[in-house]
Amino acid sequence: MTGSSGEPSTRSETEWYQQPLCAALDADTDADADDPGLAPAPLTPGQAFDALYAYCAPTLVQQTYLLTGRRRLARDAVERAFQLAWQRWPEVAVDRDPAGWLRAAAHEYALSPWYRLRPRLPRRRQEPQPPDPTGRALLNALLELPPPYRRTLLLYDGVGLDLPDTAAETEASTPAAAGRLLYARATVTARLPEPVEPDGLSRLLAELPGEIDPGPTRPLALRARADLRARRWTHAAIAFTVLLLTTTGLTLRTAPDHYEPPVPPGAPVRGIPPRAAPGPLSERRQELRAKLRSEMAAGRERLRPEAR
Repeated sequence: MTGSSGEPSTRSETEWYQQPLCAALDADTDADADDPGLAPAPLTPGQAFDALYAYCAPTLVQQTYLLTGRRRLARDAVERAFQLAWQRWPEVAVDRDPAGWLRAAAHEYALSPWYRLRPRLPRRRQEPQPPDPTGRALLNALLELPPPYRRTLLLYDGVGLDLPDTAAETEASTPAAAGRLLYARATVTARLPEPVEPDGLSRLLAELPGEIDPGPTRPLALRARADLRARRWTHAAIAFTVLLLTTTGLTLRTAPDHYEPPVPPGAPVRGIPPRAAPGPLSERRQELRAKLRSEMAAGRERLRPEAR
């Protein structure tokens, strides 16, 4: 990590992201290199995922809490990131930095505008504030920053990434990331009750969410949820494909296969005399009509002509 002046700064202990994921296994492997029979067995995908969860989840929840100020959202973001990692485990397992992959996924989930619209807790169940005034002022100042500035400050001073990696993870250029970092540092330090150096700001960011833990979720439950979510998406995709094929087939079945010209509007025909309506009946026709009606109503007898 480098400070604002460009000089490297030392820390008393190695950060979690700088530690190898399987340090103990690597040590055992080096110690037993001369005897291949004593080498540990390779981890299964489930065991590797569980080790990665135990290695990254606590610190990742704390980082995400600093981005959102909401414990539940931080835990949900980390769980969603691990579910996504299990669904893409062949890709994550060979990544050069699985912890960075998970960190980016959790931060993107937590800072997404759709998830920021989730309702907050009622006033009687508001998020607890840090006990010391400096911690409260730091958290409030951090949450008032725009999300890109907040994320840049957390990655550089909280996680310890260098400036190019911070710019790459926040999808910004290196000069833009440097400008965001300087603005965020100036804004946050101005809100603190006591003046703080850049190294002190890193220490405060590391100590702020010390009581946040990932919760009781177990890696096995996360893997089960990820598998269930993948099956649901697969079933939804199949149902949508069937519906689309059915609609397409029905359209092809009912659509006309030739051109039908529209019926032109009617036009009046000139030169034809109008049809005359029938005139009034004569007395003889009226008597015949009355007789026909009376005979038909009397029964089944047929009318026979009368001889004259």
